[in-house]
Parts: sequence; structure tokens; C-alpha cells
Amino acid sequence: MRALVPVVALVSSPVLLLAGAPIRRRYLRYVYRDEAPQILDKERGWVSVHHFVITSRLFERLCWPTESLARLTARRG
Repeated sequence: MRALVPVVALVSSPVLLLAGAPIRRRYLRYVYRDEAPQILDKERGWVSVHHFVITSRLFERLCWPTESLARLTARRG
């Protein structure tokens, strides 16, 4: 599963470069909501795919341009 996250990030890179910040924020809200299953379950030795997406540096870097633009517009607005 860990190997598929970069492939999916590269395939979706045009979308992430254009609208990455809002997509990432919604995704993180979905993952960290109250009813969500745990990302890591150490007792069972279980790791969710969400863990690999959240910790992926490639995914984070692809969302960086729109995140920077969102911060810039928030300061001026």
C-alpha cells in the first residue's frame, strides 16, 4: 500500500497543484473526525492507508503551491 500512495499522488498531481489545499484540508478533517477509525492500532499491529497518505511528503509538496496561495490571500483579505 505504501508504494501506491506516490503513484496516486503523481497521477492526481495536476489536481493537487491547482486545488491541493482545500482537498487536503477536507481529507484531514475526514480522517481526524470523532467517529473515524484509528489510523494506527498498535495492539493489533494495524496501519490504515490514511497514515501513508498523511505522512507522504510527495502529497504534501504537491499541495504546497495552493497552500501558500491560500495563506497569502488570507493575510491580505
